[in-house]
Amino acid sequence: MASLRLRHPQGVSTLQLDFESATVGDLQQQIFSASQIPPSQQEIKSGYPPRSLTVIPELPLSSLGLKPGEQIIVNQRAIAATAQVPTAGRTTVPISQSLPPPAPQSVATSPSTGPACVETSESGVLVHRVVPDDNSCLFSSVALIFEQDITKAQMMRQIVANGIRSDAETYNDAILGMPRDKYISTILTSSTWGGAIELGVLANYFGTEITSIDVETGRVDRFSPAPEKSRGDRPVNAAPCILIYSGIHYDAATLSPMIGAPAEWDQTVFPIMSIGEDDPILEAGKKLATILREKRAFTNIATFDLKCEICRKGLRGEKEARAHAQETGHTRFGEY
Repeated sequence: MASLRLRHPQGVSTLQLDFESATVGDLQQQIFSASQIPPSQQEIKSGYPPRSLTVIPELPLSSLGLKPGEQIIVNQRAIAATAQVPTAGRTTVPISQSLPPPAPQSVATSPSTGPACVETSESGVLVHRVVPDDNSCLFSSVALIFEQDITKAQMMRQIVANGIRSDAETYNDAILGMPRDKYISTILTSSTWGGAIELGVLANYFGTEITSIDVETGRVDRFSPAPEKSRGDRPVNAAPCILIYSGIHYDAATLSPMIGAPAEWDQTVFPIMSIGEDDPILEAGKKLATILREKRAFTNIATFDLKCEICRKGLRGEKEARAHAQETGHTRFGEY
């Protein structure tokens, strides 16, 4: 173990890290513990004069070129206004028996301290509910939707692990990209991100379609349960729920009766108002993504430009940086 001196807005702290095995993500988590600045909002600098470091969580700590005993500086990047995270609420599933035409919508924003939202005249207001940026955002968002408690993120991870363990045919080594046992142990670790595989397992478990809307592109991805899956008396696909995806972070979208209403009044699983893409709540979700896109509240980790600080080769995105590191052993990167 070796130390790094961290200067942050709240003061100065000493971090202890294993420089041989630690990743950049491990450093970010220690910075978060000391400063309460979430990883996605950390601007990390080192040297004199201080220069910004290119941060890719999965790369080794050595990619930053830091030395034991060195001082680093962290500041918080400015972000769009966020909302207080609700820890309790109601999940109601009223099912519409008729299929009315889509309701007219208007884009609205609650007071400056509140979240972005979109009004739907028939159903209320679809609200962007932000969860902590702690590598468990997908699991926290799903826990908020189905359990009304983001602290049950680890329970969501266990549901995923059990689902993969019980279905070796669907979740084989080829699909998972690694041995099943390793994948299961990895996803149970709080520092591991979730993605499409996890959303598919959770949709099956809860018998409910989970819809993810990409902020940058507006793409809608639907994760539907298998036809034989249901939970209690709730029929499969009886009501959907919505996640908002920024490229590196998932949040929940909830349905509030009015702008500014307490979070505990929110519905987290929605009534079906119409079939297909013209469902007014889905349309509201797309408009919500548009609001966030206009605020630049997304990160495209596949397309940002990098250069190798060792051989000066130009690279695009995290995938090329990781491949270059594996091929050459070079682990120091900078942005153009």
